[in-house]
Amino acid sequence: MTKRKALTIAGSDTSGGAGIQADLKTFQELEVYGMNALTVIVAQDPDHSWHHAVYPIDAELVRTQIHTVLGGIGVDAMKTGMLPTVEIIEVVAEKIKSSGVKNVVIDPVMVCKGEDEVLNPDTANALRDILTPLATVVTPNVFEAGQLSGLGKTPSTIDEMKLAAARIHEKGAQYVLVKGGSKIDHPQAVDVLYDGKEFILIEDERIETPYTHGAGCTYSAAITAELAKGASVEQAVRTAKSFITSAIRHSFRLNEYVGPTDHAAHRTVTS
Repeated sequence: MTKRKALTIAGSDTSGGAGIQADLKTFQELEVYGMNALTVIVAQDPDHSWHHAVYPIDAELVRTQIHTVLGGIGVDAMKTGMLPTVEIIEVVAEKIKSSGVKNVVIDPVMVCKGEDEVLNPDTANALRDILTPLATVVTPNVFEAGQLSGLGKTPSTIDEMKLAAARIHEKGAQYVLVKGGSKIDHPQAVDVLYDGKEFILIEDERIETPYTHGAGCTYSAAITAELAKGASVEQAVRTAKSFITSAIRHSFRLNEYVGPTDHAAHRTVTS
C-alpha cells in the first residue's frame, strides 16, 4: 500500500487548535501521512487575556527542516501557514521551486484570531509577490484577500470576493479560494473559487458559533490532503469544505478564551 504524503510549513499553536497541530490532525483524519517544518512558535498568555506571543524560527533552520522532507522523503502535496519573516518566505519559495512539488497550497496567514495584524507590510508584500505566484491554490480569508488584492478594504459581499479573487489571480496563482465563511451576508457559509475563467461558489451550512479556532488552517490542510490523494482542485475544495463544516459543527469550548474545531467530527458523519 502506497501512503500519500503531505508537508505543512507553518507555526506551532501551543493550545493545539491551529497551526501545525491542526494540519497534522487533519492529514491523519484524511489518511495522509503528515510531516512538518516549523516556522514560528505562538504561545498564549493566560494571565493577560490570552495575548499571543510570536517567536519566529531562524530561516536557516526552516530551510534545513524543509530539505529533510523535500530532499530526503518527497511529498504529494504541501501547504504553508504562518510565515512570519521575509527571509522565511524567500526560503520557502526557493524550496518550492527547486523541489518541483506539484500541489502547493498557500494559506496566507496574516493574523491570529482575536489579535491585530502579525505580519508587517514587507512580509505581507513578500507573501503576495514571492509566494502567491507559486500556488496551486491560495486560500485567503476575506481580511487576507483584501490585503493581497490591494482592494484597500475587506470584501463584504460575494461580488467583492470575486473582485478580490480576480486581483489575486493576476499575481500568478492557478486557483484562488476567497473564504467568506459566515462573515458574508448569505444564507450559507460561502467561499469563492476562481481559476481565471470561472467563479464557483462553494457553499455549506452556516453555523453561528464563537468556536472556530483553527478553522482556516484545517480547511487548507484538508485541501492539501485531498490534492495529495489525486483530487482536482475543485473536488479537493468541496471535500475540504464538508470536512471543515463538520469540524465547526462539533467545535467546543476549550477555555474562556478559545474554542477549536473538532478534527475527528467527520467520523460521526461518515460512520
